Amino acid sequence: MLTPSLMTRVSLGLAFMFFALDVRGEDATFQPLDYEIETQKLLEHDDGHFLWFHPRLAPLPGMGRDGKIAAIMTIQKHLHRSDFYSGLSYMTTYDGGKVWSGTIRPEELSWVSDGDVNVSACDMTPGWHAPSETVLAVGAEVRYSADGDQLSDIKRAHQTSYAVYDPKARSWSTLRRVNMPEDDKFDYARSACAQWLTLPDGTVLLPFYCGETDKQPFNVMVVRFRFDGKDLEYIEHGNEMKLDVVRGLVEPSITFFQNKFYLTLRNDKKGYVTTSEDGLQYEPIKTWTFDDGTELGSYNTQQHWATHQDGLFLCYTRSGADNDHIFRHRAPLFIAQVNPETLQVVRSTERVLVPENGATLGNFGISEMNSAETWVTVSEGIFSKEAKESAATGATWLTRIKWKTPNSLAPKP
Repeated sequence: MLTPSLMTRVSLGLAFMFFALDVRGEDATFQPLDYEIETQKLLEHDDGHFLWFHPRLAPLPGMGRDGKIAAIMTIQKHLHRSDFYSGLSYMTTYDGGKVWSGTIRPEELSWVSDGDVNVSACDMTPGWHAPSETVLAVGAEVRYSADGDQLSDIKRAHQTSYAVYDPKARSWSTLRRVNMPEDDKFDYARSACAQWLTLPDGTVLLPFYCGETDKQPFNVMVVRFRFDGKDLEYIEHGNEMKLDVVRGLVEPSITFFQNKFYLTLRNDKKGYVTTSEDGLQYEPIKTWTFDDGTELGSYNTQQHWATHQDGLFLCYTRSGADNDHIFRHRAPLFIAQVNPETLQVVRSTERVLVPENGATLGNFGISEMNSAETWVTVSEGIFSKEAKESAATGATWLTRIKWKTPNSLAPKP
């Protein structure tokens, strides 16, 4: 657990960084926030060999031209087999997203050969680490056979990788493994497709899903690390959240709002949510529901946060949207405001971020870019006969959430 002195520093630091709402009643003070949605197509590719997939962003504060947003986006090739991915590529923009570089695939982020096995990083989420002025990208370390099968051929075959981007040198470090404690419960330990946080003291909170093997339900926990701009060093982990349903709990994402930490969790049957006072110790998980009590209908896919100083938002896909023809109902991509008191999605605030056009939209990323904009990125998954016959083109979409009121949570450009 956090020590009392560290808890005080974290609390004071977060209080300084973030505004909190004064919520005195379940509905009396809930105020929907207004914003605009603007969508842009960044890439388009579907040649039968690969699709661009897992696009996720990090801001590059102070690097933009004429005060505009600068950003880096990691992305990789889906090689037309389930969860089979290339090495990592990236794109950059320095003019607010109007012009992007082409996809760049640095040698440092490519597959690494281990005999007949290819080791790759996938499900990566980059984030700006302000104290070191670097971008930290964290995701799964995967071992592939020549045919693209994920392997459990050695002890701790399923772990977590990270790499660091220096925006001034415009260069990446090599991929490295996150070193977890020597307990068997970390033999499978992934922080993948996960939003994570930097605390005021420079340490980071990474949500993990863990287990002794890949044959049992996974547990979720949040782990705190030191990070100096080069190395991640384990400090401690919080309580384990368990659910003995199919594969258990996976792909958690964390945010901070209203003096509290929020965690959303994926399960094969439904999504879950929980909260914490210190970022490590969490309350019992709760099923995601709308404010009318009905279940959200988001299952076996990710949910992520869009966080504004005056409101908490969930981005998700769900059933019940005339989308039974879509694999796991993974389109359209929705956004809605969350009532932080009840931990429910307010149905009347639900809006479409990216429309459904026959492809899946379930593997996406969200990042606060500056005080005015939050960006969402997603690529179309074209994996079925119906999807191939639809209007989908293998596009990668950037959706800008343009807040009507300033958002002090976000880094300044």
